[in-house]
Amino acid sequence: MPDEQQPKPKKPTKKKADNPEGEMSVREAGKKGGDTVRDRYGPGFYEEIGRKGGQATRERHGAGFYESIGQKGGKVVKEKYGADFYEQIGHKGGQKVKQLIAEAKKNQAAVEAAAAEEKKKNES
Repeated sequence: MPDEQQPKPKKPTKKKADNPEGEMSVREAGKKGGDTVRDRYGPGFYEEIGRKGGQATRERHGAGFYESIGQKGGKVVKEKYGADFYEQIGHKGGQKVKQLIAEAKKNQAAVEAAAAEEKKKNES
């Protein structure tokens, strides 16, 4: 029997949700499972398991591991997009922060104006 080849296990196939056989794709199954976990344990569950995973990784590989993989990733990005890419994304990030600060100041001013109006109304 060693000459006989064992049949290979079937790989999950991508099928449409409207498949008459009722099968779902691997992607659909993963999303369904993720949604079920989120509904059962709440969105904070993912934060908690991520934190635990990060802590276990730090204990296993040391804190320098994150620095190492960050440098490797940065090198790959630099080779792929060039050094100017960092300047571009830094500028975009700075503009976003500037926008968020302006919106927060505007909202704070509106809250203060409403509070002053309410106080003035109550004094009358």
